[in-house]
Amino acid sequence: MRGSNGKLLAADDKSDLIARMRALAGIPRAPARDDAVPQRVAPAFDTLDEYKLLTQHREIGHSQGVADPFFRLQRGRAGPIATIEGREVMNFASYDYLGLNHAPSVAVAAKSAIDMYGTSVSASRLVAGERPILRDLERGLTEVYAAEDAAVFVSGHATNVGVISTLMRPEDLVLYDELCHASILVGAKLSAAARRAFRHNDLAALERLLEDAAGAHERILIVVEGLYSMDGDVPDLARLVEIKRRYGAWLMVDEAHALGVLGATGRGLAEDAGVDPRAVDIWMGTLSKTLAGSGGYIAGSASLVELLKLGVSGFVYSVGLSPPVAGAALEALAVMMREPERTARLKRNGRLFLETARAAGLDTGLGCGHAICPIMVGDSLRAAKLSERLLAAGLNVLPIIYPAVPMQSARLRFFITSEHTEAQIRSAVEMTRRELDRLVADGVGLSGVAQRLASGWRP
Repeated sequence: MRGSNGKLLAADDKSDLIARMRALAGIPRAPARDDAVPQRVAPAFDTLDEYKLLTQHREIGHSQGVADPFFRLQRGRAGPIATIEGREVMNFASYDYLGLNHAPSVAVAAKSAIDMYGTSVSASRLVAGERPILRDLERGLTEVYAAEDAAVFVSGHATNVGVISTLMRPEDLVLYDELCHASILVGAKLSAAARRAFRHNDLAALERLLEDAAGAHERILIVVEGLYSMDGDVPDLARLVEIKRRYGAWLMVDEAHALGVLGATGRGLAEDAGVDPRAVDIWMGTLSKTLAGSGGYIAGSASLVELLKLGVSGFVYSVGLSPPVAGAALEALAVMMREPERTARLKRNGRLFLETARAAGLDTGLGCGHAICPIMVGDSLRAAKLSERLLAAGLNVLPIIYPAVPMQSARLRFFITSEHTEAQIRSAVEMTRRELDRLVADGVGLSGVAQRLASGWRP
C-alpha cells in the first residue's frame, strides 16, 4: 500500500491507516489478542439430553431385570437357526425371505465377481466406477417391473432419502402413509416440500388431502410401501393407481419387503394385485432382503433413471455398488425367478404362522399372513422382557418399541422365511404364548415402573 507521496507505507503506518478507515466506516475494531473472547468448550456427548434419555431408559430396563435386546452378537450365517452366545436357537429375526443368503450359486456368484472386479469398483460410477455387472443387475430389475430402466444405490435408506429430496421442491407436496419407513420421511423433510401423512391404508383420507391441495402444487408425490415392514399388510394398489391418475400425482411404492414375498413368482405388489407395474411411476426396493445383498434400487422410466443417476448426490458422490454384492444380488434375482417354489413355500409358512398364532389367542395386529407377522404386546418393557425370555428358551425374535412404533404398540416382529419348518413355526408360537402368559402373571410391565416412580423411586 502506498501513501499520498507514492512511497510504500511502513507496516505500523499501514495498520494505523486501516484502523482509521474502519472507524470512519463505523466498523467495530477487532479485539486485541489479549482481549479475545475465551474459547467456547464443546459439550461432552454424555451430557447431552438425548444421551441422558437413552441412559435413563436403559436403567429403567435394568431395574426390571431386562437386558438390552439389541446388538446381539451372532456367529455364522443367520438362517432358520442362528448361533447366539455360543448356542443354536430358532431364528425369526432375519429377512432372508427366500433363503438365498445360503444358496450355493449366490456365494459362487459373489466370489466370481471378486475375481473379475475386486471387492470395490473404487470410484463413483459417474467417473470411473461403471462395471458390466452393475448394468446387468439393473437390467434384471427392469424385467421384474416391466420398466424402461433401473438404478442401483449403495444404501436402501439413502435411496429413499436421495430420490425424494431430489425430485421434490419447496413448492411441491409429498403425501405418505403414516406407517411408511423413516427414510421416506427424511427424504420428504430434506426436500423442503409440504408433507402430509394420511392414516394407514385410508385412501379416502388420501383423497381428501388431494382435494384440499388441488391446484396448489405442481408436483405431488404419493408414497406407500408394498408390504409394510412393521405390520405385514399391503395397500390397495389398483385404487392407488386410479387416485394418482385422477389427481395428476406421481406414485412411489417402496418394495423393500415385497420383492420375493408377494405375487406368484415373487415380483411384488403389482403381480400380487394384478396391476400393470408400468402404472406405478417409481418402484423402489432394497437388495438386502430377498436378494441377499445390501443397497437399494429404483425402477421406472428411462428419463426418471437418467435424472436420478445425474442428480441424486448419494449416487453421484458415492462409490458404485461393491462387485460381490452386485454379483450376489444378480444371482439371487435369477434364482428367485427360476425357482418360484421358494415363494410358494414362503406363502405357506406365512399363512401357517398367522393361523397358528391366532388360534393360540395371540394378537397379530394387521398381519395378513405374509413374511412379516407382529405379535402385539403393547407394553415396551414387557415386549423387551418377552424377547429376552424367548432367547433363553431357544427362540430369537426382536422387540419393536417406541419410537419405531407408536406408544402402546410395542410388539415382537416375526420374520418368516421359506426355510422355516412347520415344527419350528408351531414351536415358536407355543413358546411365545407360554412366556407372554408368564410375564402377565408376574406383572412385568411399565405400569409397575409407573407405580414405583409415583412412590418416589428414581432410576
